[in-house]
Amino acid sequence: MVRYLLRRLASAVVTLWLLATIVFLIVSVLPGDVGRRVLGPFALKEDVARYNHQIGTDRPLIRQYLTTIRRLFTLDFGNSYQTASSVNKIIFPALFRSGKLALLAFVITIPISIAAGIFAARRQDKPSDRIVVTTGLASSSIPEFVTAAVLLSVFSVHWRLGKVFANPPDGTSVIGQFRYLIMPALAMVVAYFGYITRMSRAGVIHGLQSDYARTATMKGLSKGEVMRRHILRNALAPTITVISVQIGYLFGGIIGVEKVFNYAGLGSTMLNAVTHKDIPVLQAAVLLVGVVYMSSTLLADVLIAFLNPRVRLETTR
Repeated sequence: MVRYLLRRLASAVVTLWLLATIVFLIVSVLPGDVGRRVLGPFALKEDVARYNHQIGTDRPLIRQYLTTIRRLFTLDFGNSYQTASSVNKIIFPALFRSGKLALLAFVITIPISIAAGIFAARRQDKPSDRIVVTTGLASSSIPEFVTAAVLLSVFSVHWRLGKVFANPPDGTSVIGQFRYLIMPALAMVVAYFGYITRMSRAGVIHGLQSDYARTATMKGLSKGEVMRRHILRNALAPTITVISVQIGYLFGGIIGVEKVFNYAGLGSTMLNAVTHKDIPVLQAAVLLVGVVYMSSTLLADVLIAFLNPRVRLETTR
């Protein structure tokens, strides 16, 4: 396991370097002049040129690239082109806010989805199974921002059961923050319920039809013991992998939900950085999403190895 973790950490470092390189190449070809965007269309050419020289965008690309890589490994992302404040003071609070929202969404989604998948698998091809599968397909086919808009207009505006804006004021209690975050969290619950449910259902069905499940039943174990001690340990491995992938997506891919509820998370921060060509903020945000994604997949691999002894044996070879 130690060798396996070291290999994964080395792979993560290489992946981060490749991600930083790709992001740098993409932002390098974005149209528009940074100085012109920041100072406005009526600024003098001399002032624009002086500003570009100050922030280094007029330097050769190789020097800008080396600066980007150095900032990646020193966690010093420089200053924002738009606000001139430290990028770290912009990015890490946004990451914390996205983390709160993602945590609430997954605390609701994971137990409900796994329970629904197990329920459907144990009633395969029965009407209750078809209801769960159809509900999951319908929920996962609706874009998050559409669900968010419906929840906002119906529950927050019409019935006033939630907040229109998801950003809680400073000093708000945990219960108070729950009222602000519940509607955007529910929009993500609807989006991810179907996918996680289908994966857990498929895994449990495969486990129920396996030889080890039949052998355990013939030994006299009850259905609950077979499910708990044998089937779930193997059936949930694909579900854990899916959940780890969705965690990375939640931190950077829920821009629509954040914009509907005016929530200052990492997704909306990246969108704002792209709009204003704020390259340091954009690079830092994308790299943080990459770190979150790789951390979640690494944690999932460790958890799968803990649940499945065969995986542990493979990793020690």
